[in-house]
Amino acid sequence: MALLSSFADGLGGFLFVLLSFLFVLTVVVFVHELGHFLVARWCGVSVRAFSIGFGREIYGFYDRHGTRWRFAWIPLGGYVKFVDDDNAASAGPSTRLDQLTPEERAGAFHTKPLWQRTAIVAAGPLANFLLAIVIFALMFSLIGIRTTAPRVDEVVPNSPAATAGFMPGDVILEIDGKRIDSFNEVLRIVSTSPGRELTVKVDRDGQALTLTVVPERQEIEDSFGGTVVRGIIGIRRITTPDTTELRRAGPLEAVWLGVRETQFIITSTLSYLGDVIIGRQSADQLGGPIRIAEVSGQVAKLGLEPLLNLIAVISVSIGLINLFPIPLLDGGHLLFYAIEALRRKPLSERSQEIGFRIGLAVVLMLMVFATLNDLPIVRRWLTGNG
Repeated sequence: MALLSSFADGLGGFLFVLLSFLFVLTVVVFVHELGHFLVARWCGVSVRAFSIGFGREIYGFYDRHGTRWRFAWIPLGGYVKFVDDDNAASAGPSTRLDQLTPEERAGAFHTKPLWQRTAIVAAGPLANFLLAIVIFALMFSLIGIRTTAPRVDEVVPNSPAATAGFMPGDVILEIDGKRIDSFNEVLRIVSTSPGRELTVKVDRDGQALTLTVVPERQEIEDSFGGTVVRGIIGIRRITTPDTTELRRAGPLEAVWLGVRETQFIITSTLSYLGDVIIGRQSADQLGGPIRIAEVSGQVAKLGLEPLLNLIAVISVSIGLINLFPIPLLDGGHLLFYAIEALRRKPLSERSQEIGFRIGLAVVLMLMVFATLNDLPIVRRWLTGNG
């Protein structure tokens, strides 16, 4: 009986994780594809299909413009298919143009001016960034911002901060030239910069000093049972109700803070990837759909606010990944368009075909690598420790 109950609990937990994952991914993918779709419509491109997921259709309908809106069985992405596309990825020059009627050719994607094709492709990632900005702005204006002054109350002995010369009472003004307004900003920058030298400007009894510190790499177990890597320098802030402020941002400030939050995610992600490339950090923090699924389920249990925050973070990540100059992704298309602008003519069909094959190989290798990184999560699920 206990075994049956455990199985039921596990099945229920798995379904909750699955539904949370599908919700998060569907929102992010829908907004991404909607960006492509709306700009394509604005540019007069005929859209044959708007799909959430790949493979066999679960449900679909036609709108008044003849576009098929569909949900498919494999929910790991989506696509917008134009009238002249040979495939869902819009990969390579179209071989269908000669088969189209004059009316259909007028709505073909590949016959549009370069600037319109560029706008359509770029609209997907930009829509992801816009979604994140909107979510963050709503959270800052409706829920509020909890801040505490960036003052150092304690310095851990023999820590990087102690070695760098930090003292209790120091007020942190800037890190690497970026103005600091709260202690949370200090923690975020330090935690995402293990092994990287930071230049910190502090106010000590009215005197401005510049200190240099290198955050120490630390592996910790998060509240969900996973292992995360963060940087620490060994400073503490003692927070009390009197030292913590909760305020709601006005509309313009909320939007600006949403932009800053989105920018921080982009820059910290690129910084991490750069550290991985040069060997400063391990690539074990890179994850794929399995990790997203696990985090989605765990965060959904915490409530709507953390779930919205996760949607915003993943939306930025999806938008950024799609801008990488890898053929098959949006960034690969934009790379080809940049070359076309410089050459004043498109790349040859052969060159584009080779590029997309290389892009497919790179994407598949990244998916395999991310899945291998996610295997410990699967083991936790199977052993009941997840």
